[in-house]
Formats: sequence, C-alpha cells, structure tokens
Amino acid sequence: METYTVHFERDPSGWWIVTVPGVQGCRTQGRSIAEGRRRIREALALFVGETDAGRAVLEDDVALPAPLRRRVGQVMAVRERAELARTEAREATREAMDELTREAGLSLRDAAELLGVSFQRVQQIVRRGKGDARGPAPFRPGETRMTQGRRRHGSRMTGAGKSRRRT
Repeated sequence: METYTVHFERDPSGWWIVTVPGVQGCRTQGRSIAEGRRRIREALALFVGETDAGRAVLEDDVALPAPLRRRVGQVMAVRERAELARTEAREATREAMDELTREAGLSLRDAAELLGVSFQRVQQIVRRGKGDARGPAPFRPGETRMTQGRRRHGSRMTGAGKSRRRT
C-alpha cells in the first residue's frame, strides 16, 4: 500500500488547490477540504490506476498561516486532554460501580444514583465486566476516543504544525 502526501492550499477565490507532490501533474480543486480529498483520489487513479489509488493512504498537508496552525494545534491538544479525562472518568466509574455492587452489595439502581449515571449504563458496565460482548467497544489501554479515531482514520498534526490526515 502506497502512501502519498496531499497538499491543500487555498486560492484567492476560496477554492482549495489540491496536489500530490510525489506524482507530477496530479492536481485538482475543491470548494471544501472534503471535496478536494475525494477529487484528488480520483485524479490519482488516472496516474497510478484505480486499484492502487483506492488502496493508497493519503496524508493531508493543509497549508495554513502560522497563527492558525498554532490555534488548530492548541484545539487538538485541548480535545486530546478532554478525551483523556473522559477515559479516566469512565474507568473510575467502572471501578467504583464494581466496588459498590460487588463489595458493598448495593443494588444497580443505588450505584447508578450515587455515581450520577443511568441505571441502564450501570447494567451495560456490569454486563461487560461479566464478559458480555454487548455495550460500547472497549478502548486499548491508555487510548482515548480521539486516539482511537486517529488510529482508524489516520488524522494527526505534523511536527511543523500543519494539519495532516491520513485517508
């Protein structure tokens, strides 16, 4: 599977000019980043073949002014911290629920009331602890919803502060 860097640059009329620097002449445009991303894959198919273009990993390199790159980086960092806090809260809730229901012998409804979650959520978590496959998909150890999404979709920020996404 080939990986291509896809460069996005906004022109004065507001369109995104999209190029693949590693493939001479491969370029397109789009009114949005999403449209440009779809169109560049179509353009890439003309150069490398439809099958190869369909399997290729495309890493977005979006050109933004330095202050905006920094701002996007700040937002992504805050979102990552918030997601980590949600993951920690989820784990702490699961552990407390286990202690309240198994060790202290409280009912599921009482545990839910004390922890400020719904009775149905307590049932999901307790079932999961008993090996039931139902309920939300588990995260890898130390993984957050955001890093899970990045693992699946390839989004990330480059060291230079440019927004990058792998598709």
